[in-house]
Amino acid sequence: MARLKSLPESFTSGWLENIDKRTAFGYAMARRYHEFTSDLGGVENLSFQQRVLVERALFLQQWIAQSEAAIAEGGDADMGKITAANNTLMGILSKLGLERKAKNVPSLGEYIARREGAAQ
Repeated sequence: MARLKSLPESFTSGWLENIDKRTAFGYAMARRYHEFTSDLGGVENLSFQQRVLVERALFLQQWIAQSEAAIAEGGDADMGKITAANNTLMGILSKLGLERKAKNVPSLGEYIARREGAAQ
């Protein structure tokens, strides 16, 4: 399967996994995914439902940005679709939460105990 070098025409579950991360677009999407999931406490702490919402939020955010860039360059845009996309994005973001969450990090003593246990 060919790797995506830009945002697909429509949302398909798993689109993030099919991005060519060697491109500027792919690198930017990977960075945004990392930032998004880090703010939620790390991808390892997210439920399947949260990961689905993150994927949708990233798609919408990028689609909105591209639509706004097209308008800025004098292109036509469906303002109803852009408004609906913004409203949907706000709903997803409010479900996920707008504040950073701390990762579960073991204390130094727990970390050393685990390391010593793994070495034995």
